Amino acid sequence: MISHLGSIFATLMFVWAVFQQYFPYQFRGYIEKYSQRLLSFVYPYIQITFNEFTGERLMRSEAYSAIESYLSSTSSSQAKRLKADIVKNNRSLVLSMDDHEEVADEFQGVKLWWASGKHVGKTQSFAFYPVTDEKRFYKLTFHKKYRDLIIEPYLKHVLKEGKAIKVRNRQRKLYTNNGPNWSHVVFEHPATFQTLAMEQDKKEEITEDLVTFSQAEEFYSRIGRAWKRGYLLYGPPGTGKSTMIAAMAHLLGYDIYDLELTAVKDNTELRKLLIETSSKSIIVIEDIDCSLDLTGQRRPKKEKKDEAEEMKQQPMHKASKEEAKSSQVTLSGLLNFIDGLWSACGGERLIVFTTNFVEKLDPALIRKGRMDKHIELSYCGFEAFKVLAKNYQKLDSHKLFGKIQVLLREVRITPADVAEHLMPKTASRDLQTCFESLIQALESAKQAQDSNKEDTALIQGLSEKSVQ
Repeated sequence: MISHLGSIFATLMFVWAVFQQYFPYQFRGYIEKYSQRLLSFVYPYIQITFNEFTGERLMRSEAYSAIESYLSSTSSSQAKRLKADIVKNNRSLVLSMDDHEEVADEFQGVKLWWASGKHVGKTQSFAFYPVTDEKRFYKLTFHKKYRDLIIEPYLKHVLKEGKAIKVRNRQRKLYTNNGPNWSHVVFEHPATFQTLAMEQDKKEEITEDLVTFSQAEEFYSRIGRAWKRGYLLYGPPGTGKSTMIAAMAHLLGYDIYDLELTAVKDNTELRKLLIETSSKSIIVIEDIDCSLDLTGQRRPKKEKKDEAEEMKQQPMHKASKEEAKSSQVTLSGLLNFIDGLWSACGGERLIVFTTNFVEKLDPALIRKGRMDKHIELSYCGFEAFKVLAKNYQKLDSHKLFGKIQVLLREVRITPADVAEHLMPKTASRDLQTCFESLIQALESAKQAQDSNKEDTALIQGLSEKSVQ
């Protein structure tokens, strides 16, 4: 039997060698073409190939990347040979199946198979460091009677789940602009809503709003609006505006683009920066009241006319004033950036403004529809203090809490100032010393506040007597 099999195998090899050597190329092509058609009548399965690179190997296929993420959990439980990669600040390990492995999947009771493979091209024989041209791919195999189910619902499910897994596993980044380009570092800010010094009810309201937005793609598409939402964070310095942004990024898993308007040359450059931002991101403009003169662009015509007359009288200073104004970004350009035609590029974005003086901003800039939710971050209350005490001292209650609660009702102090007193300065400093230091600071602030009230009342009384 073995000898018969050997002779048959040798005969087939001889026929194949003769076919390759002596049959014309065009004739071989016809034979392969019609043999594939003949095989398709007998073979009941359909195969779909997803290549790693599209076009001229310039861009990695998004479909391939999504499939790789989708198969990561299935691969780790089924495949015998795996590839490992580290993501999320070098703390998480993600596994994917190695080349020439196959795993099974099931969708609505239908079984199908995913296989990984690669085509190896010719190497550069005379190079010092030969490079192998490898083209990897995933191949999906399923029975032809399930064509409609697999091509439409299943593949959409795979791509959607794969992209979601990729977002959860990705390493979040913090971007900043240098002229018309973005540069980034790994985003490592540890702030979360759990550690944010704020009343619990207000936290829950904000987190619910954020989560609802992140899951509202179909809603925004149905009502015909770009999938974005604006947040205005305002309040005195030290009340946690930047910390709030970091907590937002951690909650939703978004990247942060910290936009410095003074480094943007004009509206065209601003538009270019917007186009290059990715979806699932937060675009931040901090201290917008200080970034540019956005309040003086809607002055009365009389003021503009007076300024024009002044410029005519002093032509020598015109060039110097233009040179001093390095950024030509206008209010209209910024408004178009927020909710104009270009604002819909990418989708699923938060636009966050922070300011210490909300009254200085142009009403058109912060109206609803542009800054949809206004969040006031005010002075530290007792609920916020308890969060800080839990963060800094791991303490839920203390005998001095009652006295601190009374003082916080009467004194305005920022969470940053409270945190400074709760921060241990030396290894021997205990929590009793920290709380006493905070109480002393609150009492000093109360005395200064009462003294200011007395001075104000005295001045008002003197002014009333002088009028009489």
